[in-house]
Amino acid sequence: MTGDRLARRHVPAAFDRGAQAYDRLVGMNPGYHTDLRRSARALSLPTGGTGSRVLDAGCGTGASTAALVAAAPQARIVGVDASPGMLAQARAKPWPATVQFVHGRIEDLARAGIDGPFDGIFAAYLLRNLPDPDSALGSLRALLRPGGALVVHDYALRESPVARLVWHAVCWSVIIPAGRLATGDARLYRYLWRSALEFDRASGFADRLRRAGFTGVRTTTVTGWARGIVHTYRAQRSEDRP
Repeated sequence: MTGDRLARRHVPAAFDRGAQAYDRLVGMNPGYHTDLRRSARALSLPTGGTGSRVLDAGCGTGASTAALVAAAPQARIVGVDASPGMLAQARAKPWPATVQFVHGRIEDLARAGIDGPFDGIFAAYLLRNLPDPDSALGSLRALLRPGGALVVHDYALRESPVARLVWHAVCWSVIIPAGRLATGDARLYRYLWRSALEFDRASGFADRLRRAGFTGVRTTTVTGWARGIVHTYRAQRSEDRP
């Protein structure tokens, strides 16, 4: 890490340092958990998720995992994250026996003992943080069964000047000061501000999914203050393409 700029390769360690305050900080965000639950339902798993196997890629402290449990309470869910600190927070919560957590990087899931096929993969606030999102998408696609769905939930605001203005205002008036107050270090929250601004347009990320071999790509945005800022993408692994 040089100066004040947080490189993507250092993001897991930064999340380790912020793990204890993470749930408290995201809890200040109106709609955060509601939006995650709505995106998790977009996987469109069978009623209750009976017999389904789902990967929560970049599960963090388990907020996305809880959204999956709410959407598909009978599914077998594997949460994976590269930050031991975030995983410790997730594992400390009560979960049904169908949920397990694994430490590992998305770039090397085989080494973490994670293999497919999965009926669905949920990736919330993940791809933007990876050094090579294209390679990661290819790896996630390979883990899906034919016809399985990938749902990505993340920031994309380059297409909307209004969304960018709102993002600047929220970050510098709420997120960054609250992060500094809670952890004593604002670098992770300045990284969040900057990374969302620099990541793909919503249409660009949809194209990225198609280039990775996904089909049926659909994009929606959330409601509330984050409209035009946070998006949900749903895509599938083709039934007839290896």
